[in-house]
Amino acid sequence: MHVHAYEKIWLALAVILILLLIGSVTYGAVGPGVAMVSDQQDTLDPEALDEDDRFAEPRVEQVGENEYAAYVVAYQFDFDPDPIVVPENSRVTFYVTSPDVIHGFEVVGTNANTMVIPGEVAEITVEANEPREYGIVCNEYCGAAHHAMEGKLEVVPQAEYDRMTEENDEATMSDEASMNDESDDGGDA
Repeated sequence: MHVHAYEKIWLALAVILILLLIGSVTYGAVGPGVAMVSDQQDTLDPEALDEDDRFAEPRVEQVGENEYAAYVVAYQFDFDPDPIVVPENSRVTFYVTSPDVIHGFEVVGTNANTMVIPGEVAEITVEANEPREYGIVCNEYCGAAHHAMEGKLEVVPQAEYDRMTEENDEATMSDEASMNDESDDGGDA
């Protein structure tokens, strides 16, 4: 059987394209920098998030030089805290969970994108280099108002972040002082 030269060329190109497709899928599944969801993490009770130190008060805290941890709760149909504020030139690791249904957590404009499953903690890291605002969206259908579930990641200059942190600390101290005054007055009656 004689195969024409042009047919041989097209056949070779088709085989090469198929091999490239298989190679790219394989690389995407096991390539460097790709982390699969770990089943080694402890689970938590989604109905008792207020008993977990990380999620009782969703917040951002500094864990190292230019390193921050953001503890986020995704619930129908919002994120807490919102907005999430961090200083420029920082590395932010998000720990995200949900008390109700499956949500998505995507920081738009970055490669941060994960599924948030009740009872599990999703962990994802973002480099926040320059001041700007990123949108956070839920990209897993979670109910009737899913389309309105959004938040913000605000990356601010270091001086502004320091000022905001100082103001929050002062407000917390005055709240604690007023609570102590009320408890002292209540004891005298």
